[in-house]
Amino acid sequence: MRETNPRSSGGLHHSLKRRHMTMIALGGVIGAGLFVGSGVVIKAAGPAAVLSFVLTGLLVVLVMRMLGEMAVALPAVGSFYEYSRLAWSDRPRVAELAGFLTGWMYWYFWVIVVALEAVAGAGLVRFWMPDVPAWCISLSLLLLLTLTNLVSVRSFGEFEFWFASIKVAAIVTFLVLAGAYVAGLWPGVAPSIANLTTHGGFAPNGILPVLTGAVAATGFYFGAEIVTIAAAEAAEPAKAVAKATNSVISRVLLFYVGSILLVVCLVPWNSTGIATPYVSALSAMGIPAAAQIMNAVVLTAVLSALNSGLYASSRMLFALTRRGDAPQGLAKLSRNGVPSRAMLLGTLFGYGTVVMSYVAPDTIFAFLVNSYGTVAIFVYLLIALSQLKLRARLEREDPSRLLLRMWAYPYLTYLAIAGMLGILLAMAFIPDQRTPLVFGLLSLGILLVGFGARERFGRRTAPATLASEAHSYQEL
Repeated sequence: MRETNPRSSGGLHHSLKRRHMTMIALGGVIGAGLFVGSGVVIKAAGPAAVLSFVLTGLLVVLVMRMLGEMAVALPAVGSFYEYSRLAWSDRPRVAELAGFLTGWMYWYFWVIVVALEAVAGAGLVRFWMPDVPAWCISLSLLLLLTLTNLVSVRSFGEFEFWFASIKVAAIVTFLVLAGAYVAGLWPGVAPSIANLTTHGGFAPNGILPVLTGAVAATGFYFGAEIVTIAAAEAAEPAKAVAKATNSVISRVLLFYVGSILLVVCLVPWNSTGIATPYVSALSAMGIPAAAQIMNAVVLTAVLSALNSGLYASSRMLFALTRRGDAPQGLAKLSRNGVPSRAMLLGTLFGYGTVVMSYVAPDTIFAFLVNSYGTVAIFVYLLIALSQLKLRARLEREDPSRLLLRMWAYPYLTYLAIAGMLGILLAMAFIPDQRTPLVFGLLSLGILLVGFGARERFGRRTAPATLASEAHSYQEL
């Protein structure tokens, strides 16, 4: 396959190199949730929180492999939004509904993340600049990265490359230093893993918090799939996605499970310090300025998520315009190949949400915060269902495009689907997760109403077929 056309995929530029793609994938995995939110899971499940991250990590690995298979076969603008439509193209109404829900739920997820990260970033910056109003910092961060993304996709790629590089370097350094400390290779320190069992045992609160923690950890992993969206703007999409997907699969468990294991070895799970797990772990090793270091690392993770959110939401909205699922006026590209109107709409939503975080934190903002995580699970579920059908069609109609294959198909796909349905079911029985589940279902209901309006007033598009889509992407 040729992979050199600089302007295909509806006018988007192919400026992302393989190094960008690899770091976009890794950066999507290592989010602020790892450095901060993991403390909540550890506090609830004890050292057995490691198992929570193993369970969720394995599920994400399966979803990433499915996405890798589809993205290498058909590196489409909009990625899994297009795959949802294509997988059900033998039933046009179902295809339109699946695509509409997938695309808009993913857009919704990321515009909320953009706002949340802008708010979180303000709190981190105020660590050094306490006299500056938080709202001013939030809006400044949002404006800065919006301008960066508007320049070009290459600009986004470069920023994400360096943001992700810092995060990866930080987590690798932590793994090396903490591993040496726990193994007794640190000067004057004997090997010890006593904290795994001495404070009530490995699973002091039983197995239920481990399962609860797996549900909560799902959102921490979300973001790795951005690499399949970026495939449509990569110089070598098939090779870049295959390499990036494999890099995520091989490292996701190491970064998350490995670092969480070391944290619970260094810091008692029931100590107050577990609220800031990585700061406390560095302090336990005697690393000077631990709080300063981790604040800088977490700020980098926040800026990375903000940068990625602006990119992912704008590309998904751009893809929605191509099928009549969003206003056609949002499809306009700048001369640098950036869907500027789509990006600015997401940014305006972000600005509004930032304002709501200060004006109505207990109403509108609370609804957004509590609903977006469940929406992410819905998106993953739709991805798995799409792969289940699309793989069968590819094998039947164009098997030559299956350069990267899902393991043990269809059994592991069924297992992943069962796992995600299990998470949604578990949320109904976990008190802390019921509100996110209800708000997530309410968001789904709103989108169903939106789809009804689209059916009544929107423009019709011809159903996609595997042959037509493969022809559309052959220049990739």
